[in-house]
Amino acid sequence: IVAGLGDAYRADDWSHTQGSLFSAMKMEKTMIGLLLMMIIAVAAFNIIATLVMVVNDKGPDIAILRTLGATPAQIMGTFMVQGSLIGVVGTLIGGVLGVIAAFNVSQIVGWLERVSGQHIFTSDVYFISSLPSQLQWGDVAIICSAGLVMSFLATIYPAYRASQVQPAIGLAV
Repeated sequence: IVAGLGDAYRADDWSHTQGSLFSAMKMEKTMIGLLLMMIIAVAAFNIIATLVMVVNDKGPDIAILRTLGATPAQIMGTFMVQGSLIGVVGTLIGGVLGVIAAFNVSQIVGWLERVSGQHIFTSDVYFISSLPSQLQWGDVAIICSAGLVMSFLATIYPAYRASQVQPAIGLAV
């Protein structure tokens, strides 16, 4: 374009003229990604806590399975499947609800404004009067993958603890 216009005109890329805005938006996206990862980490710790309580509660049952011939690997596999299933279901529900919310953000904001009686995005205060939303499927894939990986990793410790239950100790009352 610049070559066609000649030397009388000058063209600048918006990322150069509005560089600080561009970098602020980039940092905002990074911070939101980190926030989502922290939320997923809290959910993973929830899986750990839940499975540790199940292991403690099912200690005698695990001991019975061990006396019947179940190997530590089989016990560990059982708890890995249980924890992974929790993670998959949670990731699917969260992913679907997030996509639905992203597609309906204008309706959600409108509903919140009707319920609260307050305008959330008044043009007097903000440069925008509505909240735009553009779904990035790559970001959805990254967040869902991170959720699956973290939930799988969260099952390792409780599953290992379950596999280490000794039949004599687990059956002691």
